[in-house]
Amino acid sequence: MFIPRTYTVESVTSGHPDKVCDQISDAILDECLRQDPLSRVAVETFGGHGLVLVCGEVTTSARVEYAEIARKVYREIGYKDSIRVITNVVEQSRDIGQGVDTGGAGDQGVMYGFATDETPEMLPRGVVLAHALTCGLERLRRSGEVPWLRPDGKAQVTIEDGKVKTILVSCQHAEGVGQEEIREAIDKRLLRPAIGGARNDEVKVLVNPTGAFVCGGFDADTGLTGRKIMVDTYGGFIPHGGGAFSGKDATKVDRSAAYMARFVARQIVAAGHAKQCLVSVAYAIGIAEPVMIHAQNEKGEDLSVLARKFDFRPQAIIERLGLCRPIFQQTAAYGHFGKPGLPWEN
Repeated sequence: MFIPRTYTVESVTSGHPDKVCDQISDAILDECLRQDPLSRVAVETFGGHGLVLVCGEVTTSARVEYAEIARKVYREIGYKDSIRVITNVVEQSRDIGQGVDTGGAGDQGVMYGFATDETPEMLPRGVVLAHALTCGLERLRRSGEVPWLRPDGKAQVTIEDGKVKTILVSCQHAEGVGQEEIREAIDKRLLRPAIGGARNDEVKVLVNPTGAFVCGGFDADTGLTGRKIMVDTYGGFIPHGGGAFSGKDATKVDRSAAYMARFVARQIVAAGHAKQCLVSVAYAIGIAEPVMIHAQNEKGEDLSVLARKFDFRPQAIIERLGLCRPIFQQTAAYGHFGKPGLPWEN
């Protein structure tokens, strides 16, 4: 079994500093693809304390205002303070380009995809619940139902033997709001609707354990693209090759092959070959054919012959999943998997 009897997973809101950076990087990617579907993009964003740095390698015919995109994303998330943006974007290395131009992988490395029949989203239950909590915080804030909520926040769920045992919610709030009011609102408006029957007296609930969370976002912490890769995927108990997703076009197999591995794992579970399936694939930079394709079920049985029926060459993945389209900013918060409408989730 890949999912342990006891595990803890977390999610963060779109206003978390790392997620702000992910969304800026993917918004830049989407704008490049919107104008030039063959854009090569590798953009990293770093932010904190009034300053945002956008740095990376881009080869495109698109004309992109990187600083304006960064400010627009920041405002749309819900932050009202101004930020100073520094950009340093150059062309992609020709050494990498000569391998990618012929259909080869944009980097070496190993990627993983996972699926389980435990939930309709084919994700571990704890992952689904953690995202439901942070999505709920954003809904309550944007709708005005809880007017003192602010953009930054986190949630954490502990599962033991299939049951929810501990829930932790940390939510940024306006100054002057008391802890009792916060706890009452979170319990009534977030936990009960989001968790439903899982909310009972046996569940330990922690809300803003430090007692206050007024200072958040870039005022309180720095953010960096790619620093929430476990939030982006399946939680810490499923392997991760280490490569982040956001800000990278699909020639970077860090992203596209992870999506394809998830797609294949879903197919294997949906076809009844496994209750849980882990797919792994590895590449050499500049070479199209993977150096490894492996799959196994929850019993440890080898299902690689099924996974190898799918074409894992980078260009084939791009064509099958339609990854030259500007669809990536929506993935940059609340996970890259389990969302309807994404091609690797079909």
